[in-house]
Amino acid sequence: MTSVIERLRGDGPKFSIEFFPPRDAADEAVLWKAIRELEPYDPAYMSITYGAGGSSRDGTIRSIARVATETTLVPMAHLTAVNHSVAELRNVIGWYASVGVRNILALRGDPPGDVYGDWIPHPEGLTYAEELVQLVRSLGDFCIGVSAYTYGHPRSADLETDTKYLVSKLRAGADFAIAQLFHDAEDFLRLRDRVAATGCDVPVLPGVMPLTTMRTLQTTIKLSGAPAPRKLLDRLEPLADDPKAFRAAGIDVTTELCEKLIAEGVPNLHFYTFNRSKATREVIARLGLVPARA
Repeated sequence: MTSVIERLRGDGPKFSIEFFPPRDAADEAVLWKAIRELEPYDPAYMSITYGAGGSSRDGTIRSIARVATETTLVPMAHLTAVNHSVAELRNVIGWYASVGVRNILALRGDPPGDVYGDWIPHPEGLTYAEELVQLVRSLGDFCIGVSAYTYGHPRSADLETDTKYLVSKLRAGADFAIAQLFHDAEDFLRLRDRVAATGCDVPVLPGVMPLTTMRTLQTTIKLSGAPAPRKLLDRLEPLADDPKAFRAAGIDVTTELCEKLIAEGVPNLHFYTFNRSKATREVIARLGLVPARA
């Protein structure tokens, strides 16, 4: 199985895609329509989340196995410590390996029910993402990713402290990090610079969500943990009652963000798709990232 790091090597920028696990048969049909539509675009890798609070893990496990066995895509499985004992984590990791999944995004995960609530570890589980990285690393030849927070984790005292913990995760055995959502290319580049300043050369990749509706803009603001800059709001908010105009402007904004990141040598753009492919396909086409055979 090809690793994420292997896919990031070589000339030119690349992109990857992230999906949510299906809740039912209808969701699964929507998910697989998007997967099949994006497969010819040859993303560097694709991933499926565990769901909020560690829910929907069965859908994740089932879907990622199907990707590994039925598509040409390079799958990356999300894995969280939420409500898992170490023994259960070992079983899931072993199961991933058995179906050919060798790329794992190791996350502590959000507290169930309240992402900002107190973290209560499983009595026989793990407390930190760093421990999960070490566990995965101990169980085989996996390529491991971790999460990064452009504006700092909500529970970090400051950016210096947040950077220290991120670098600790990376040095525990991670091969790359994916940054949570952000509003401006400079915000992400400052995160990248903070990591590089510690002497850590592990790649940090940006997470990007195409802004197609007011809802996606609000989601970006919420998930980033930081208010949107006035210049962004001034550009998009006046179009709130015109969905077509908002979508056109949002795709422009997203493309411009990606162009700035590519100009700064970012090796991969990680797109959150909401299990739809059209907006991502539009952006990567504008960026010239579509392979000739697609």
